[in-house]
Amino acid sequence: MLAHLSVDPLLIEAFSRDEDIHARTAREIFGVPAGLQTHEHRRMAKAINYGVVYGLSSFGLAGRTGTSKTEAQQYIDAYFKRYSKVKEYLDGLVEEARRTGRVRTLFGRLRPIPEINSKDVPARNRAEREAMNTPMQGTAADLLKLAMVKVQARLHGEKMRTRMILTVHDELVFEAPEVEADRAREVVRAEMEGAWPLKVPLRVDVGVGQNWKEAK
Repeated sequence: MLAHLSVDPLLIEAFSRDEDIHARTAREIFGVPAGLQTHEHRRMAKAINYGVVYGLSSFGLAGRTGTSKTEAQQYIDAYFKRYSKVKEYLDGLVEEARRTGRVRTLFGRLRPIPEINSKDVPARNRAEREAMNTPMQGTAADLLKLAMVKVQARLHGEKMRTRMILTVHDELVFEAPEVEADRAREVVRAEMEGAWPLKVPLRVDVGVGQNWKEAK
């Protein structure tokens, strides 16, 4: 979502090439080649990728990575220097919220951000994080619902007995007769990956098993 919404060319390139974005961040921020990266490098890169774009402060990032506040700020600065369009996009979201009191998802769903101009600093900081977070997580939620409609229509159109039974965050759970399992996998993947045209390809993992645990 971030690559599409921010139109950052380096992020678009990374996802278009199906790169491991956490490995790429570890390489670019820490200067560690992929072959020499440890679990700790990946953990810290993951914290940076997820934390920075949701407005995590240097104090918060330091707590998640076990580094000093100064080091954490250096990581944040390095990230935004590398992905400058991301910085512009996030700043623009906060500015839009300050001006209009709301933000919107890619599909136009609005969320009011009433405390964005609050004089209470913690409340205002929280509102700024909501302004940055909502368009990405909200768009992802919208996209999942659109995919659900498309998958269901396809299953019905092909007169399949596979049934959608559960959503869990960004996952869909289906029950399918064993003879339909392979076809159901194809349908689900095709409709979810093609739910909406984005600037980067959507990748969907599909598992099959006798129960949810096996399928994961």
